[in-house]
Amino acid sequence: MINSDYADRAEKLFLEGYSCSQAILMAWARECGLDSDTAKKIAATFGGGMGRLRKTCGSLTGAFMVLGLKYGNTEPKDLKTKFNSYFLTRLLAERFAGIHGSTECAELLSCHVTDSQVKKRQHHQKICRQLVRDAALLLAEITAENPVVKKDR
Repeated sequence: MINSDYADRAEKLFLEGYSCSQAILMAWARECGLDSDTAKKIAATFGGGMGRLRKTCGSLTGAFMVLGLKYGNTEPKDLKTKFNSYFLTRLLAERFAGIHGSTECAELLSCHVTDSQVKKRQHHQKICRQLVRDAALLLAEITAENPVVKKDR
């Protein structure tokens, strides 16, 4: 069973008013070696499907940032690490889409709320809150399944 502490933290941050992407990255900030303000700023433009473009769900882009911080390559020729982080990113997206039918903000909104509800910002309570929680739970699941291996120096 997956610990829901990260999901609880992400949901709480989202309900405080942080964007979906900020809520996810901030929930993992300490574990990823980031202070809260840095995490807020890094993820600030990814909410609403990347700058409210309604593209990839911000809860996912926040989770992708966590995967990069935990599993990403730091050397340009380290393809094994690079491709593993890509694999984990795709895995997260596939699991998320398996639950919600899409990874795209516009599609997710159109399935659950009206344009009028979006204009009134009611989508946060009707669907986005659950998307943040589900992305956080899936991220916790994937990170539990894939412990980070420390490299000898």
